[in-house]
Amino acid sequence: MRALRILLITVVVLGGLFIAADRFAVGYAEDEVAAKLRSSEGLQQDPEVTIEGFPFLTQVLAGELDAVAIGIDGMEASNGARKMTIAELDAQMHGVAFSSDYSSATAAAATGTARITYDELLKAAKVEPVEVAPGVTAKVVGLADGGDGKIKVQVQATVLGQSLPEPVEVVSSAKVEGGKTVQVHADKLPKLGAVPVAEQRMREITDFEQVVDGLPEGIELDKVEARADGVQITVTGSKVKLAG
Repeated sequence: MRALRILLITVVVLGGLFIAADRFAVGYAEDEVAAKLRSSEGLQQDPEVTIEGFPFLTQVLAGELDAVAIGIDGMEASNGARKMTIAELDAQMHGVAFSSDYSSATAAAATGTARITYDELLKAAKVEPVEVAPGVTAKVVGLADGGDGKIKVQVQATVLGQSLPEPVEVVSSAKVEGGKTVQVHADKLPKLGAVPVAEQRMREITDFEQVVDGLPEGIELDKVEARADGVQITVTGSKVKLAG
């Protein structure tokens, strides 16, 4: 019986040491992945990286991690000379394979969400006054949640030099085009007082798009939905390059 107790104690102690070593190793790996992502994506701070699955060391020996969760705040995206900030990007990577020297890593598949505030999305709209009819100018002055997944576009109009008392609100739909572009399209065009406005000219104000470039290689936009704190974009990907 004494020998059995000694054996059990030994197994428990060794198991505890293995778990401790495993957790230490995973913590170190998470820090390394975060540092590489910061460098490769030009981030201002390290992202949050969580390597899931246990034990970690056996996954390393196999050369592939089951799942890695990544959270990035304040990621900069660009559309030519125009830049915007993605408030939050949360992604779940699956089947993350890495090279033998750990210098590169690629995820077989990825899902997640990204959030863009209305102030950032507004940068894609025409905020300078545009003449939409003789003596009538209009410009977009704000974006907000329109309910039911729609975006409320606020348009300020000036008729013969006089601004309308309140901005005109336009309910618009948003969609993803080509895996990289968020398009905003007015469901119904507004009336600016009694002045007739050509649809094409008005849509130059109400309709706009924003290219979201600069995401990790392999990740694309899937669908977009308006919410109280901005637009939430579902992202998907395959063969997503995390490092290297």
